Amino acid sequence: MTAYTDDIEAIRALKEQHGSSWDAIDPESAARMRAQNRFRTGLEIAQYTADIMRRDMAEYDADSSVYTQSLGVWHGFIGQQKLISIKKHLKSTNKRYLYLSGWMVAALRSEFGPLPDQSMHEKTSVPALIEELYTFLRQADARELDLLFTQLDGARAAGDDTAAEFIQSQIDNYETHVVPIIADIDAGFGNPEATYLLAKKMIEAGACAIQIENQVSDEKQCGHQDGKVTVPHEDFIAKLNAVRYAFLELGIENGIIVARTDSLGAGLTQKLAVTHEPGDLGDQYNSFLDVEEISGADLGNGDVVIKRDGRLLRPKRLASNLYQFRSGTGEERVVLDCITSLRNGADLLWIETEKPHVEQIAGMVDAIRREIPNAKLVYNNSPSFNWTLSFRQQAYDLLAEQGEDVSAYDRGDLMNVQYDDTELARLADEKIRTFQREGSARAGIFHHLITLPTYHTAALSTDDLAKGYFGDEGMLAYVKGVQRREIREGIATVKHQNMAGSDLGDNHKEYFAGEAALKAGGQHNTMNQFN
Repeated sequence: MTAYTDDIEAIRALKEQHGSSWDAIDPESAARMRAQNRFRTGLEIAQYTADIMRRDMAEYDADSSVYTQSLGVWHGFIGQQKLISIKKHLKSTNKRYLYLSGWMVAALRSEFGPLPDQSMHEKTSVPALIEELYTFLRQADARELDLLFTQLDGARAAGDDTAAEFIQSQIDNYETHVVPIIADIDAGFGNPEATYLLAKKMIEAGACAIQIENQVSDEKQCGHQDGKVTVPHEDFIAKLNAVRYAFLELGIENGIIVARTDSLGAGLTQKLAVTHEPGDLGDQYNSFLDVEEISGADLGNGDVVIKRDGRLLRPKRLASNLYQFRSGTGEERVVLDCITSLRNGADLLWIETEKPHVEQIAGMVDAIRREIPNAKLVYNNSPSFNWTLSFRQQAYDLLAEQGEDVSAYDRGDLMNVQYDDTELARLADEKIRTFQREGSARAGIFHHLITLPTYHTAALSTDDLAKGYFGDEGMLAYVKGVQRREIREGIATVKHQNMAGSDLGDNHKEYFAGEAALKAGGQHNTMNQFN
């Protein structure tokens, strides 16, 4: 017996109990609807996907070649189409997730309109997008299963038992489109209580993995912009605890916390850390401050000083009332942040870097792993990096180190199209192609994501269509560039009525009303042109 046939039998028994009043109920139709609605709550999704991530993390610990990946999405439909494409081309969603980017929520989902990535958007928009994404993924399940049910009915009507058995096996072994979402909670949108409340909403919507960063909430900046301000470790630990309590309260005992550090690019702190004895966590945080030694006579009105090793040290305080870290301490602070986070409840790390360089990342991870051997990263393959320039410069440096003649290249102008068909460019592209594989093997990267890819692809594809449609190509721009490709490449959206649930609705109408159902998918439906 399978879950599908078990449901048919259970509903058939229930129907018999209710007698003639349930004569119109078909047990198999009800079982089909159950199969199409496998997940009834967001918490079911959170538990299911947390189990997937924990399994994947264990598999990565055993074999670093089995890393995971995701693309950032900003709408349920975009996430749905991504998973449909993965299933179509790669036949499985295994090791493929979704990423929910705070940047894209701010830029695309705020009621205020486009905003910078500074936590100014409505915090409720984050759990709302998680819920939306899973609504669309569940609808993708319902649609795909509906197509299988229709094929099963056709095989039965034709008396083709072999085809019917094959289709039934596809139904019984169906792989859902529902996958883990790593969801960005920014810096927690306030104090630890605010972080806890928002984390609960995100988990209830289906999030199994919450990413939180060590910036201040009220001055939070995009990870690739200047002016980032970090908080002392104790402040960040309180927020890690808040997220863990939210998971535990809701029964997701293996929920995942991704602790992000922005210390590599953050040169400022809003406040000094509390310290009780030399070498404690607060003292280590303060030791990175840019200070000057003074005497009591040098104290000015309102000065703040630190006493260390019998000396009075005055931290450099800016007009903004922020304190400045010493230049060149970023990597040391990152290592301390990561070790501290893992020792205080985090499961995965995120190190925000200024460039994609495997050895730079690996140097920090090596230091972390001396303390936490199984430390592993979620890494942002960011569109904020100029990947072409960065890797051409890395290729240039590698060739120079190997004694190759690089005099034909201008290192500062390697984006120039004149270099596109050169040995250096080919070497750089190969390093880009293998970056994720090498980063996972060498630098402990368990999960590779691109934060904003679908933001850029939406803009690029719209530009292509607008350029042609409003120009000389006219309608051909759409037909050649969009519809013809959809037909020939098997893109599901070519049948947009089906994609939106029209055929699914027709089958439901038949379940509910039998032969009296007024269905939309008859012979005059223009979607039949795409059969």
